[in-house]
Amino acid sequence: MIRMLMIVSLDAMILYTMVPFILTRICGWGVLSKGKAGKGVAFTFDDGPDPSYTPDLLDLLQEHDVKATFFVLGKKAEEHPELIRRMHQEGHQIGIHNYIHRSNWILSPWANRREQADRTADIVERITGERPIVYRPPWGLLNIGDLILMRKNYRIVLWSVMVGDWKPAVSVEQLKMNLLKRIKPGSIIVLHDSGDTLGADEEAPRQMIAGLKEVLIEVRRKGLECLRTDELLNREARSVGKVGHDAKLPGQAHL
Repeated sequence: MIRMLMIVSLDAMILYTMVPFILTRICGWGVLSKGKAGKGVAFTFDDGPDPSYTPDLLDLLQEHDVKATFFVLGKKAEEHPELIRRMHQEGHQIGIHNYIHRSNWILSPWANRREQADRTADIVERITGERPIVYRPPWGLLNIGDLILMRKNYRIVLWSVMVGDWKPAVSVEQLKMNLLKRIKPGSIIVLHDSGDTLGADEEAPRQMIAGLKEVLIEVRRKGLECLRTDELLNREARSVGKVGHDAKLPGQAHL
């Protein structure tokens, strides 16, 4: 009986965690990981807003006339509404990265949707007047319920380029070289404007911002255009004749 319960529990855990991992991270089903059209790339930033680093990052993006997507934590948004307001006023897209940085694998889908995603969307909407409709789970990990509940109201956005910018051992030069080697048309790049999450180095965002300054210059020299993820997705859809000026993407709210 105990062995049977252990087998059932293991099967349930695999269904709850590994099946969505394979579907989304390996097969790319139900999520946006990259665009396909044109010369656009999307820079995205997770784990903020952070009062030590996000203002400097926003200054850099403004200096280079780059619009990005910030996947924010609701708790930090509550604590620093002025940074959320500035992101919105300067034309960046704001997405959801849960209320706190906790893995969806240890949350029920109902609790995650209500207490993490919807709660954060409510906070951002109160600050900016605009409700986020893009979502990125911490560490990119979804549970099986997320694939049903989250996709009803949110577009799940992962990434195609990750360079470990949260690690203390990654130097400015390494960061620059790794990004420039991997960024291609359609890339969605994930970086981090906070270093206080599990496994991250507190000073890492400073290195990231220093390296990003040179990367943005080189990206422009290559003829690539820095877009928000919603712009990247809409351009891709329009290029293949699926979306008109006022149309919605299939199964999704208009981004």
